[in-house]
Amino acid sequence: MSAEITARPKVRPRKRTNDPEGLRKRVLDVAEASFQARGYHASSLGDLMAAAGVTGGALHHHFPTKKALALAVIEERVAAAVEETWIAPLQAAGSAREGVRSVFEAVATELEQQCFVRGCPLNNLAHELSLADPDFRAALAAIFSAWREAIADKIRADQQAGREQDTDPQRFAALAVATYSGAMSMAKTTQDSGVLRDCLNALGQGASPASSSKGGAVAKRRRRVLRQHRVV
Repeated sequence: MSAEITARPKVRPRKRTNDPEGLRKRVLDVAEASFQARGYHASSLGDLMAAAGVTGGALHHHFPTKKALALAVIEERVAAAVEETWIAPLQAAGSAREGVRSVFEAVATELEQQCFVRGCPLNNLAHELSLADPDFRAALAAIFSAWREAIADKIRADQQAGREQDTDPQRFAALAVATYSGAMSMAKTTQDSGVLRDCLNALGQGASPASSSKGGAVAKRRRRVLRQHRVV
């Protein structure tokens, strides 16, 4: 009888397949795309789980509620989109106006190439969620505020360099953000990015002292009429 013992093959340890960060990223990817394409209210958790290929337990481990998921999309993805599209290029530009122009032109060119306008991510959610919940409103307002402040800071830097002495930083920032946001809403509605270039040209023209004075007089008359009719 043989005393030889057959050696058992060594069992290699299994590779860990659990990837919580990857799962979280996948859920955010799906939620971000769905909220932009369909809207927050039309995106059910069931649809999001199916699209991301995750279970309810896995989803709720990272995002206990749909609201928590939406806040993560706003604070992580939408804020990052504004940073990448607007704030970083603006800060790298030679001047505030140069930065604003470069962003408008870059976005218009990209939209023309893809032949589809989905709209501004911040705008899309702001229209839907600002009145739905105070936490949503605060998160969205914080991004708008950071965006405006970045433009205003660039104007202040220009002023320190001897430029833009007659420009109010906060008003210019508000005008740039409002113009871009409105143009993107119009472009989304018409599926035509040409309005971005139209608005950019109007921004660049500015207003002469004479036209500003005339505009101020018109505004005063309008306020008088509104007060008379107790509208304001």
